Amino acid sequence: MLCRMVVVTGRKKKAGSVPVYLNVYDLTPINGYAYWLGLGVYHSGVEVHGIEYGFGAHEHSTTGIFEVEPKQCPGFTFRKSILIGRTDLDPEKVRAFMEKLAEEYSGNTYHLITKNCNHFCNDVCVQLTRRSIPSWVNRLARFGLFCNCVLPAELNETKVRQKQKRRRGKEKKTMSSSITTCQCLGSSPKLDVAQAVLS
Repeated sequence: MLCRMVVVTGRKKKAGSVPVYLNVYDLTPINGYAYWLGLGVYHSGVEVHGIEYGFGAHEHSTTGIFEVEPKQCPGFTFRKSILIGRTDLDPEKVRAFMEKLAEEYSGNTYHLITKNCNHFCNDVCVQLTRRSIPSWVNRLARFGLFCNCVLPAELNETKVRQKQKRRRGKEKKTMSSSITTCQCLGSSPKLDVAQAVLS
């Protein structure tokens, strides 16, 4: 009788069932050319359970995390959606995770080079999927870290003003959490960069 040797390796851990996407937006038309060189200036958001989460700046110590409809972040031109990985977190656990992250990502800590929307998205993707975002998405910020002295000062100053909605004389509560509804204003006069609508 012959015996067959069977090698049993550790079971492969099952990947999550819910897709996590990185939605990438162009900040400038020059990205049409720069993209093919591996450069460009991009905004990004993480989409999970049909909600896109982003991070923007404002002058308050409240969170800079906001929600928008996937691929619809106002003020930006959608470029592409990239499947980063999958997660098993249900919508409530994802919301709880964002609430916890909101403590670390207040609007007044935003910095174009060292703590921008792409840094936020990378942190979220690593926590949810154990995978980083593609390096080209935030390459210009990493380059800017070494060349910060040559960048115009207004590039490091992004303003966001909080927008409160009123309904019949009462403030509309968009959610009971610390994630904010905001309207971002860039260095150009009153340019809407993102308007988050929370449900």
